[in-house]
Formats: sequence, structure tokens, C-alpha cells
Amino acid sequence: MNSTFSHVVWVMRGNLITAIATAGIICLVMIAILAPWITPYDPLATEVANALQPPSAQHLFGTDQLGRDILSRLIVATRLDLAIAASAVVVSFVSGSLVGAFCGYLGGWLDRLVGRLVDVLMAFPLFVLAMALVAVLGNSVQNIIIATAVINLPIYIRFARAEVNVRRNAGWVEAARAGGHNDVSVVVKYLLPNIMPAMAVQISLNLGWAIINAAGLSFLGLGVVAPTPEWGIMVAEGARFITAGQWWLVAFPGFALMLTVLCFNLMGDGLRDILDPRMRT
Repeated sequence: MNSTFSHVVWVMRGNLITAIATAGIICLVMIAILAPWITPYDPLATEVANALQPPSAQHLFGTDQLGRDILSRLIVATRLDLAIAASAVVVSFVSGSLVGAFCGYLGGWLDRLVGRLVDVLMAFPLFVLAMALVAVLGNSVQNIIIATAVINLPIYIRFARAEVNVRRNAGWVEAARAGGHNDVSVVVKYLLPNIMPAMAVQISLNLGWAIINAAGLSFLGLGVVAPTPEWGIMVAEGARFITAGQWWLVAFPGFALMLTVLCFNLMGDGLRDILDPRMRT
């Protein structure tokens, strides 16, 4: 445990940008966890008399067209957006890496069949595919997670297949087979853990993409239904007030979205270095 912690500290000290991005992600997670207790106002409470108030001491990020506190809505939206992104990435990562790993290891007709299905999925513009799925399934949080997981699935299948295909004839894999391990055991116990460092960067990037996808669907009216606080909805609702000078309606949720995606993207390289056993030597 001490060795692992020392290695993490060493990687963070050598990469200041990664350390800052990781600190930002930790702060966002803490905000999401503590959201119900740290919001200064009820995020759903309307007060028309205070509508479209600029940032002030009473409302640090101003109020929207219904008088709702934007800071409170941003804090609550953090929990929802992170939950959607994390759930979608977990589903696509687990299922995609397993399917891709077995395809890369076994080859044959299974590999060819899955490869063609992945090619068909990736032939569609992925965001348009997500829009179609949500339009068919309905715009609920669960369906947004499913749609986001589906469009990320081909990425993990291809990535895991390629990485396992390179390693399936390595000496340590042959030794595992000679030691009596069956195909499932070789893939799950040896090959998948070995490709985790390479996939860590992709997981971090996909978290950012999943947040953008969820916000984009909500912006177009195909995501989370108003008045639920969500970054994409907040940007969509505030867009029509920009020309009137109410910049804070879009600026703050847009900045929160940009900052979150940037932190996930910058954290990827650090995760690779932390998880790569070769960096410990």
C-alpha cells in the first residue's frame, strides 16, 4: 500500500498538469456527493420577482428566467452529469473490453462477426446514433446512459481486441495455458489486467465524451427533461437570453462543462503512468 501511494505521489509530482486535473476531478466528485447539503437555495424553487438577476452577493452566479439560483442548479447538475457519464462508461467498458478481449484471443468467426457489427455501428455518426436511440427509447436518464454506452462500445471492443491480439502468443500467455488455465481464465486473469494501463487513457477520455454527449442530448431536447438541473438544459434555456445581455445563464454551466471535460482529458496520461507497472522500476 505504501509503495503504491509513493508511486502515485511520484507520478503527480512529475506531472503538475495531471495533479491539477486530478484535484479538479476530486473536487467535482465531492461536490456531487455533497450536493444536497451545500446548495445555498432550492434548485427547483422559482421566484419570478428575482428573475434574470446578474451575479451578486446574494446569488453568486445570478438567477435564471424563473428566478432559480444558478449556482444551486449547477451544483445539483454536477451529480447528475457525473452519474450519467460514469454509469455509461462502466457499462461500455466492462462489456466492450470483455467482448473485444475474447475476440482478439479466440479469433475465427466470432472475431469476424463482431468486427463487422462494430464497423456498422461506427459507420454512423455516433452522436446522431445516440439521438436516434434516445428518440426511440424515450428521453429518460436510463435511456441516455444506454445510448451513451452503445456509442462508446465499439471503441472499447476495437481497443481491447487490438491489444489482446498483440499479446495472445506472448510467452507468459503460453505459460499460463501450459499451467492448466482455460481460455476464460487466461483472458480474465492475465490478458485483461495487462491491457488496463493502455485502456486507462481511453476510459478517462470517454468520461469527458460521455458528459458532452449527455449535455448535447439535453441541449437538443432529447436528454434530461426540465426542470431537472442539468448542464445541457441550462445552456439551452439560457441561449435565448444571450442577445439581451444575460451572459451568466450560459457562461457558468458552459464553463462547468468545459472544465470537467478538460480535467478528464488531462487526467488520462497520469492514469496510464500510475497503472503501468513498467513505471515502477
